[in-house]
Amino acid sequence: MCESVSVLMSGSGVIVEGDSVTLNCISDSNPPALNFSWFKGGTIVGSGRIYNISKISSDDSGEYKCKSINEHGEKYSDNVTLNVMYPPRNVSVLINGSGVIVEGDSVTLNCISDSNPPDLNFSWFKENETSAVGSGQSFSALQSGRFYCQAHNQHGSQRSDAVTVTVKGRLVILYISIGGVCGAAVIITMLVIW
Repeated sequence: MCESVSVLMSGSGVIVEGDSVTLNCISDSNPPALNFSWFKGGTIVGSGRIYNISKISSDDSGEYKCKSINEHGEKYSDNVTLNVMYPPRNVSVLINGSGVIVEGDSVTLNCISDSNPPDLNFSWFKENETSAVGSGQSFSALQSGRFYCQAHNQHGSQRSDAVTVTVKGRLVILYISIGGVCGAAVIITMLVIW
């Protein structure tokens, strides 16, 4: 029977998307193990003493273990966790409201993304301007324009598509109100005179 079974992983430290990872099933048994199986969670994913994942992706993250079999029985190794790191992706901007605001007010933009580890920082830009106009996951836009965010972690960055913010002047609304009041006053005056 197998006395002990363990998994040795090639390399050490951080596993980044695109890397190659090799898992080696180490078995101490007499007679030597002849059959090895590999599992991710409860699903069998391979056979043989060595299990290789080339160009690893985030979908490969999970718990792995091997099963060693000889003529006297079988034994599983402890789980080994593969935690695959990757740069931000699916970066987008959510507008809190319609994106149309009155002069003097603001609209909140939120930067959403998927990454591992979670994004360390966010930068906000106005289209056709080179300097950032803000930072942080949320940004308050006070002026008209097209804005986008860029999400960063230590493995890379990605920018969102731009969203449009439109600022309507308060004076237009004031003129409409004053115009309505003045129009009513003129009509009332004409009726009184008539």
